[in-house]
Amino acid sequence: MPRIALRRRRRTKIVATLGPASSTPEVLARLFHAGADVFRLNFSHGSHEDHAGRVAMIRELEAQTGRPIGILADVQGPKLRVGRFGGGRVHLQTGQAFRLDLNPTPGDARRVQLPHPEILQAASIGTTLLLDDGKLRLRVARKRDDHLETEIVVGGPLSDRKGVNVPDMVLPIPALTVKDREDLAFAIDHGVDFIGLSFVQRPEDVAEAKALTGGRAWIMTKLEKPQALENLDAIMALSDAVMVARGDLGVELPPEEVPLAQKRIVRAARLRGVPVVVATQMLESMISAPAPTRAEASDVATAVFDGADAVMLSAETAAGQFPFEAVNIMDRIVARVEQDPGWREIIEASRPAPEHSSADAIAAAARQVAHTIGAKAIVASTSSGSTALRVARERPECPVLGTTPDAATARRLAVAWGVHAVIAAVTHSMSETVNKAMRTAFHEGFADHGDEVVVIAGIPFGQAGTTNALRVAHVR
Repeated sequence: MPRIALRRRRRTKIVATLGPASSTPEVLARLFHAGADVFRLNFSHGSHEDHAGRVAMIRELEAQTGRPIGILADVQGPKLRVGRFGGGRVHLQTGQAFRLDLNPTPGDARRVQLPHPEILQAASIGTTLLLDDGKLRLRVARKRDDHLETEIVVGGPLSDRKGVNVPDMVLPIPALTVKDREDLAFAIDHGVDFIGLSFVQRPEDVAEAKALTGGRAWIMTKLEKPQALENLDAIMALSDAVMVARGDLGVELPPEEVPLAQKRIVRAARLRGVPVVVATQMLESMISAPAPTRAEASDVATAVFDGADAVMLSAETAAGQFPFEAVNIMDRIVARVEQDPGWREIIEASRPAPEHSSADAIAAAARQVAHTIGAKAIVASTSSGSTALRVARERPECPVLGTTPDAATARRLAVAWGVHAVIAAVTHSMSETVNKAMRTAFHEGFADHGDEVVVIAGIPFGQAGTTNALRVAHVR
């Protein structure tokens, strides 16, 4: 059997968003070969027909390359917006009064509709409201049943249907709107691998989405609300993966708090072994420029040093002029950081202690054994993906091969740090699993004859969450 050449030279994965700039088979293939491991479909834009076409192209590319590719369906979530203005646009003066009410009459410089009674109910004197991605700031001065009187703390231009953020309160609204439920059902029916859950405030939001998916996709919780950070441990415990969504997080948190929030989330995710993606504005200037700024390159490098599982491109690949170049330079930045001795020192120093379970003990032992004997790979035989994720949590020096009979599991592992997923036939004994692991390590180009690999699996076979066996094998 010929050896497969397509393998990444880095451990940190890349998520690329698809859109008008990247929706042909040719561009999609270029992005994949440049380094994209997971493709994101943004359901805030585009029709179901558009997204169905992209899913079909990704699966066709997967068949052509023989490599599992993850698909993330990012649902929009509840969008809070002001109403419309008589002239389409007004200018709010700092220090002036401004009323937010339920009246649908077009607004002016003194008032506008806020078609969200739940905000009126939850607000209190002193509550802050942010408009247009935080460019304008209002403070509630008086509250009535049908309106809020506010003071304009930071003024500026405001036009129709601009967004409203309420960082000071938890709103009694679900994370999934009617549109989101329709989009989620469509995405699940089309076999996506991850559901990106937007504007999560409480653990109940994640539980609701998990109930709707019924295990047919992993829930990737987007952490972009201060309220979510207050419930971080409980939300993380329910999530299959998480995303540091720095766009909206940066609206509701002061800018100086966002880097600290990013590090806290990545640290918490690594502790639990939950894949974590760092997203938003990573190479923003490449929407219109063929190369990133030095600051953007440093931003990507910081996420890699922190130990994130993946970094993400949004408008850079969805609507930018240089989608291929954006993926290519991100791949180069990540690979260069991971070649640096300081990167390995930081990863080693930040490794969490194993949890008190046989699965974690086996995963930690696999890393240590592989390090001691200089193994070429750790082969994790997994049905649900949990064994491979446990090994990825250890951040071993050698690559991790996640072998699974389930194509869906292989695709989900596309977001996991250092995991090269391979779809392999079911095995029924440890000796059969070891033989399969040796052949896979050889044919995938990770080990030669005579090299050693570490193999971990769960007995009884095919039962999720039973990682309890470790073997060392010489490839022959």
